[in-house]
This record gives sequence, C-alpha cells and structure tokens, in this order.
Amino acid sequence: MESVYVAVAFTAGLLPALFWLWFWLREDSYHPEPKTLITSAFITGMLIVPPVLYLEKEAMALYTDTSLVVVWVMIEEILKYSGALIVVLWNRAVDEPIDTIIYMISIALGFAALENALFIFNPLSSGDYTDALITGSFRFLGSTLLHTLASGTVGIFMALAFYKRNFIKIGLATFGLLVAIILHALFNLYIMNASGEVVLGVFMFVWIGIVILILFFEIVKALERRHLRIQ
Repeated sequence: MESVYVAVAFTAGLLPALFWLWFWLREDSYHPEPKTLITSAFITGMLIVPPVLYLEKEAMALYTDTSLVVVWVMIEEILKYSGALIVVLWNRAVDEPIDTIIYMISIALGFAALENALFIFNPLSSGDYTDALITGSFRFLGSTLLHTLASGTVGIFMALAFYKRNFIKIGLATFGLLVAIILHALFNLYIMNASGEVVLGVFMFVWIGIVILILFFEIVKALERRHLRIQ
C-alpha cells in the first residue's frame, strides 16, 4: 500500500509543477529552449531536494526559531541557484536574457514538485486524505508559486545584466539571490502559525509578485529587441 501512496504523492506533486512549467514556457514561445535542457533543469531541481533536507536537518542543531527559518531559506535558494549554474546556465543554448528566467523557474518547479510530493505523502500515508488534498491545493497556489517567484527573481536580475560586463553580472545575480532569500523568508515567517485573513494576505503577496514577474518578462523581451536593433 505504501508504494501506492508514494506513486499518488509523486504524481500529485509532479502534475501541478508541470502545469506551471508549461505556463511559463509559453513566455518564451518565440525562441523556445531545448526540451532536453529544460528537462535537465527540472530534474536538477528535484535532485536538489535530498541535500537540502539533509542540510536543513543539520541546521536544526545550530539554530532556532527565526534564525532557523532564514537559514533554511538560504540553503534552498543557494542550492537552487548553484544547481542552475552547474547544469544549465553555462550552456550555449542560454543565448538571450529571457533564458536565465526560464531555467531558474524550471529548477524551482522541479524542486517544488518533489518537495510538494513529500508534504503530500505524510498525511496520505497516515490515511488523512482530506489533509493531503488540502496540503496539495495550498502548495499548488502558494509554495510552488513562491519557489517560482524566488528563483524567477534571480533570473530577472541575471537577465537585466545579460549584456553587461562579468562583474556586473555577478553583482546583480548576487543581489537577485539576496532579494529571493528575503522574499522567501518573509513568506515562511508570516505563514507560520497564521490563519484566516493572514494566510490570504500572504498568498496575495505571492500572487502579486507573480504578476510583477510576468511584467518583467515583457521588460526583458523588450531589452532583447532593443539589443537586436542596435546590432
């Protein structure tokens, strides 16, 4: 029976992430990225989950309360960014600014898929199907979009520096990572033990961030068009 729960939880975590991946890939429909590289990024995001869980468990022995939440966020965001750097961002296929956002989001959604599956598996395996359904729904509309927003933010700053000198690229990417950590940490700190209107307010914060992310996609596209006209 446990194998059935594993399959259901994995599917429940994977399908929503794939839906969001399809949604964001439509932003790059003019010059789509290689499917193999997108798949590699997505799988990399999933593979990051085990080391993140290990490091977060180790951090529990060193930090408490707010400090622990911030450290956990730093671990997640730094490892997602590192995974993107190692696996995809060096590739020649990353040849326009929007690509950095697409691949950062792909990494984030792979991470969210497996993380969500683990969160769904716990109540599912104990027979609490209602809690499993609620958990999956909340993470589809909340945590999955949060990971997208955080990693997408890093991708935006990398995109804005795409045609700049290397030291500017490094500086803006680092700043983007810092912003991502702050956004993610604020979400986690406010969502802890929150209920009712507070939860709705926190989710609204993420949804507004997603709208802003979509607007930045258009800004980055305009940046690319301007660069092509100058050439």
